[in-house]
Amino acid sequence: MICPQCEHSKFEVLETRTSGDGIRRRRSCVSCGHRFTTFERIDRRLPLVIKKNGQRVPFSRDKVLEGLQIACRKRPVTAVQLDDSVRTIEDQVVAQARNEIPSASVGKLVLAELKKIDLVGYLRFASVYQDIESADQFLELLRPWVDRSSDGK
Repeated sequence: MICPQCEHSKFEVLETRTSGDGIRRRRSCVSCGHRFTTFERIDRRLPLVIKKNGQRVPFSRDKVLEGLQIACRKRPVTAVQLDDSVRTIEDQVVAQARNEIPSASVGKLVLAELKKIDLVGYLRFASVYQDIESADQFLELLRPWVDRSSDGK
């Protein structure tokens, strides 16, 4: 790291605070006295995702969030809930400590999170994710909730 003012490479750390998912440091250049702020966060080793066609792509937090947003469009789900769900999914992927993970595994994690936050979002995602092509298949997907409501629960 270098000073943005004079490009000197020695600093004093004036203040350190945790912020969100990282650390905020207020620094002062020893050479010119310029003060600036740096943000640090842990660089998590995310695996490659193995798609159905065998292609390997980096895990994308943004892609998971986009899938959740599409599933929950026009639903009473907050951005905070979606962000929390993405963080949970990402944590679970990292916890597996694998270099590669099948896209099906990521899909199951997304389904599990949607099941917790919004049934309609879950059904939307599941109908696409599980290639639902008929009303009978969709009814089978609904069966656990239909059975639960008919039992008086």
